[in-house]
Amino acid sequence: MIRIGIGYDSHRFGLGDHVMLGGVHVPHTHGLVSHSDGDAVLHALTDAILGALGAGDIGDHFPDTDAQWRGAASSVFVQHAVTLAKEQGFVVSNLDVVILAENPKLGPQKASMVARIAEMLDISAARVSVKAKTNEKMGFVGRHEGLAAMVNVLLAPAS
Repeated sequence: MIRIGIGYDSHRFGLGDHVMLGGVHVPHTHGLVSHSDGDAVLHALTDAILGALGAGDIGDHFPDTDAQWRGAASSVFVQHAVTLAKEQGFVVSNLDVVILAENPKLGPQKASMVARIAEMLDISAARVSVKAKTNEKMGFVGRHEGLAAMVNVLLAPAS
């Protein structure tokens, strides 16, 4: 049996000089407002894995009302979801990431994001796709108010 999950996350811009996306520090004129490090890609990835498992969402496991997660690295959330998948006999087979942002321009960082995500999941970089899209100046993304990420993940039985 295989399992498919989808995850979505968005954050508004606030004070700061960088954003975290896909586990990569991306220089920017703003930061992201979030309880943790605000990595929308890793939050969406966590939700995609949890969704594929039928295990709720990131807020169920890491509530923003819990002070221990303030400023936490989102890789902790991904590792938790991967551990749950392994406990149920699954591994991440592949994933597809779409980041919606007018700015910062993410082309130069996509390869680093692919490598970092593959490392977190202990899979080949060839199984990770990261795409960056603008929102053609529409909506909150188009108005430079924030950014969003969507992730589809396929879980396969561990061999």
